Amino acid sequence: MRLGPLGVFAGLYLMVLYAPIVLLPMFAFNSGTIIAFPLQGFTLNWFAALLDTPALHEATLNSLIIAVSTAIFATILGLFAARAATRYSFPGKAGIVGFIMLPLVLPEVIVAIALLIVLMQLGLNSGTWSIIAGHTLICTPFAIAILQGSFSNMDRSLEEAAVDLGETPWSTFRLITLPLVTPGIIASLLICFTISLDEFIIAFFLSGNEPTLPVYLWGQLRFPARLPVVMALGTILVALSVVLLIIAETFRRRGLKRAGLKDTGGFL
Repeated sequence: MRLGPLGVFAGLYLMVLYAPIVLLPMFAFNSGTIIAFPLQGFTLNWFAALLDTPALHEATLNSLIIAVSTAIFATILGLFAARAATRYSFPGKAGIVGFIMLPLVLPEVIVAIALLIVLMQLGLNSGTWSIIAGHTLICTPFAIAILQGSFSNMDRSLEEAAVDLGETPWSTFRLITLPLVTPGIIASLLICFTISLDEFIIAFFLSGNEPTLPVYLWGQLRFPARLPVVMALGTILVALSVVLLIIAETFRRRGLKRAGLKDTGGFL
């Protein structure tokens, strides 16, 4: 079987894309302190060193708090926006939805600088809460995109039948709508959590004295002796991200199967 130009391009693209991810665990388990070939031997010392770094533990805790808060806030806002976008018609709907989705195409450095200027003008200190606000801003469009699909795939006649049988709008949403879109909600939570946990630019501008894990890792890159430890931590983060994406994709496909729809592609 001959590969055409598109196949060659796809192969080169995948190689460039995933080669760094493959090299990451190789050097994380390498006993040498220099990031270069040939490898010197197998070791778990760099992973053990992660347990003896208090600054790393603090940065990890900050990132987890920010990621969980961001996932919850972005999913709640996305739930409301997706519901309004799929169920109601109102003046300027397309423009409003497009404005909400704007952070998807704006460079993050522009968003970060704008948020920093707003904080300075208001005389507020940057920190964990400001990072949560910034991450919620960039994660909400992802939540909307996921939840819009869940609401669009749901049979609206189920809600109408519940109302005809005497249910209130709130009880209809709680008993009928919410269970049907739960896979989308879980997928949104996981995706927003992953995006927030990995995000660097906004966290770098707004972290102040409370660095997140990516900001801490960036600071450690200045010390060559710490690179193997950074590689070990990077390996754990990559594995965690892959697991979360697989779980999110599983819930997304489960939601499509429950709705009786064909899967036309997703995260993975």
